[in-house]
Amino acid sequence: MNTLQLTRHSRILAAVLLVAILPIEFGGYYLTEVVRGEEQVTEFQLAFARAGHAHAGVLVILGLVGLVLADATRLSGLLGYLARHGVPVAALLMTAGFFLSSTGQGATGPNGMIVLVWLGAASLAVGVLTLAYGLLAAPNRPPVTAPEATQTGVDAG
Repeated sequence: MNTLQLTRHSRILAAVLLVAILPIEFGGYYLTEVVRGEEQVTEFQLAFARAGHAHAGVLVILGLVGLVLADATRLSGLLGYLARHGVPVAALLMTAGFFLSSTGQGATGPNGMIVLVWLGAASLAVGVLTLAYGLLAAPNRPPVTAPEATQTGVDAG
């Protein structure tokens, strides 16, 4: 039986992305406070808080999927780095951009930190395009076979 094997680097980055779900949960709690009227924000701030929260969740999940696909392409060097990091970096930059550009009592429009959203969009584009290239250019090799699993089904590696 073939099993999925992630590189050490991808396993570490996946663990970081999974832990990043905790602040996303906190953001969801914050949004419930806003809709209950416990936090006073402008319509603009509410819209950007929702956008930041949504982008964080979607891009973290896309980043996790991208790690699996990047390892499947066996990309290495700069292309491997871009394929593995483009989406997670986008998740960080875009989310920070939405939240930081809407700070300040009574804000009705974005401040200069909105540039982070655009930098994140560029990182997302580079990451997904590099990954797409890797998937299309990868040779059709047989899957990497893993050593036989133990009787318990737990891989010691």
